[in-house]
Amino acid sequence: MRLPELLELTEGQLLVDAKEDVFMDRAYAADLLSDVLALTDEQTTLITGTISPQVIRVAEILSIVAIIFVGGKQPSNTVLDYARRLGIPIISTQKTMFETCGLMYAEGVRPCKNTPMPQKKASA
Repeated sequence: MRLPELLELTEGQLLVDAKEDVFMDRAYAADLLSDVLALTDEQTTLITGTISPQVIRVAEILSIVAIIFVGGKQPSNTVLDYARRLGIPIISTQKTMFETCGLMYAEGVRPCKNTPMPQKKASA
């Protein structure tokens, strides 16, 4: 999925544009940055409601291709400037994290490889 498609799909607002063409085929959703660091692959799209500057630092460490802030959250100018310097596109959507993930999954975006898969319940 390309950035313009994602914007249309999520009815998102582009807050920081990408320096180059961005392709998003994997995503991870979390608000806990420790989970993002532990469970996210590099070159993944991050879906989060956390709008602190630390999100951008984590994105830099993991070479995140784009960040989607859900629930209509608007990061500060400091956060946006940091992302702009690094060339990380930032999108804000009014949709919830659940909706955003579902929409992206339906369009072929898959979980990153490090995402733990749910365990099946044993039959009694």
